[in-house]
Amino acid sequence: MYTQCPECLTVYKVEAESLVPACGCLRCGHCGSIFNALGTLAAQLPPEPFTRLVEHALDQDPPLAEVAVFRPRVAEPAPEPAGMPITVPVEGAAEIHAGEGVQEGEDFTQLTFTPRFARETKRRSWRTAAWVSVCLLLVLGLGAQLAWAKRDSLVADPTFGPALQTACTVLGCELPLVAAPGELRLLARDVEQHPSVPDGLLITASVHNDARFAQPYPVVTIVLSDANGQRLAMRRFQPEDYVGDAAIRTRGLAGGATTAMVFEVQDPGQHAVAFAFSFE
Repeated sequence: MYTQCPECLTVYKVEAESLVPACGCLRCGHCGSIFNALGTLAAQLPPEPFTRLVEHALDQDPPLAEVAVFRPRVAEPAPEPAGMPITVPVEGAAEIHAGEGVQEGEDFTQLTFTPRFARETKRRSWRTAAWVSVCLLLVLGLGAQLAWAKRDSLVADPTFGPALQTACTVLGCELPLVAAPGELRLLARDVEQHPSVPDGLLITASVHNDARFAQPYPVVTIVLSDANGQRLAMRRFQPEDYVGDAAIRTRGLAGGATTAMVFEVQDPGQHAVAFAFSFE
């Protein structure tokens, strides 16, 4: 499926899982705007050239869901818990409990009491519940430590990664960025004379993050070479060299997102006829 940022008109390819955490809202990886992706959601892109995707009305009545594939059974009433007080008729109750605060001569026809075995069972159940709670807390703490130690592997895992992202969205936390330069794919590139620097070149590249998780902006190495493949110039660009907004650098390149990168280099001369990109 595809959607479009209404501010910068950037078109993104999205999966259904990425629309669930914020009820269809996404943050544009190019301009940082937050928009409702459902407004321009499309299964296929229209034939080029196009400027805007078709916008859908979002104020209509909900459609009726008619084809059911599962319906849970009605739960049966739970049995009464053990250990409740028992009411039994007793003959001569005054004589039986005369030493326990019951006055002789009083007329009792029923006696309510809790058997000793029920009281002992209740105490044991409380002790068992306390031990289970302590053990559960210890196991959860150990699991949290292991998860933090292996956080990069868990975030990059195709099974646990989306679940962690959903949990973090609900809890209001942020997952750490995991560097995976091998998941970055160069879609398009171009080089032209710098519009304001006489001996400069302006190199643009469109890069797509094939990973399902966000990763930091990479270190980009650009190599200019001649027709024989001989290297004429090389420069390594740190993220702050081509992403000026610190907030965008902090968020990183979102999973499945595409971004445009612009680099300024010095013109090595007419012999430079080829250039290559690499990510670290």
